Amino acid sequence: MTHSTDTSKGQYRLGITLSLVANAVWGTAAFYWLQTTPVDSIDVLAHRGAWTLPAVFIVLIISGRVISTAKLLKQPRVMLWMLLAAALISINWGTFLYAVTHGQATEASLGYFLLPILSVLLGVVLFGEQPTWAQKVAIAMAFMAIVVQLFAVGGIPVISLALSVSFALYGAIRKNVQADAIQGLFIESLFLFPAGLTWLLLNGGGGFGEYGLRVDTFLLLSGAFTAIPLITHVTASRLLPLSTVGLLSYVGPSLQLIVAQFFLHEDTPPLTMLSFVIVWCGLVFIIFDNLRRFRKLRKLSKDVL
Repeated sequence: MTHSTDTSKGQYRLGITLSLVANAVWGTAAFYWLQTTPVDSIDVLAHRGAWTLPAVFIVLIISGRVISTAKLLKQPRVMLWMLLAAALISINWGTFLYAVTHGQATEASLGYFLLPILSVLLGVVLFGEQPTWAQKVAIAMAFMAIVVQLFAVGGIPVISLALSVSFALYGAIRKNVQADAIQGLFIESLFLFPAGLTWLLLNGGGGFGEYGLRVDTFLLLSGAFTAIPLITHVTASRLLPLSTVGLLSYVGPSLQLIVAQFFLHEDTPPLTMLSFVIVWCGLVFIIFDNLRRFRKLRKLSKDVL
């Protein structure tokens, strides 16, 4: 019993560490992608699609998962779901790249603040989960924040919704596909690689070789930079309860907001800030509810031991 408890504690600590790494990378990613300017965001997206595959393939070889991954490639159901996951993550990547290179990193951070609440909503809609009263309040507040943003931006907050919806759906698919973090990302990359490479070939290399060695280096390393947080995030989501993953996912958008406001010096209209406040209030309800349930589970586990 003690050995099992120590193992679970070790897995929990590893999951926490991996989740923090993923969110720290995502939270400060604007600094990386700004180094690729003046390359157009769609060209950068193509580079990400092209260079992620070789980066993940190296990891696949080192981890000894080539044969097991090859078996997954023969399963039509897995391939169909991973094709959809690849489409969703490409939408997420492209939207974020556009946001950070067009002065809209603040709206991007709002999208990721909405993500935990939308994940709860997806659990209700797709998997029949019963939301707690706190989650219901948070979902209602998320809709309120979206309505406020309608007035703030004079229309639908496309960037915020595209980022949050695409990644929430992506997370739901990846959690229910029988492929680990590395295998899943490799299969996704198989779909993204030909599209990215074709775009680069048809568009003169997508800016590669035009703006100096520094820009070229950041473009070439975009695959590794993409793979690291995705692998660590998916691995963490398999080691941790969803509620814990949800709590840690606030780290990323918090860093994004700090970067946007204090380093990129973006202006935040009062209505946009109000939408942030509404979302934060909803998150407070979820945080307290998760902490309450965590303490309850911890007490029950102690009683069992």
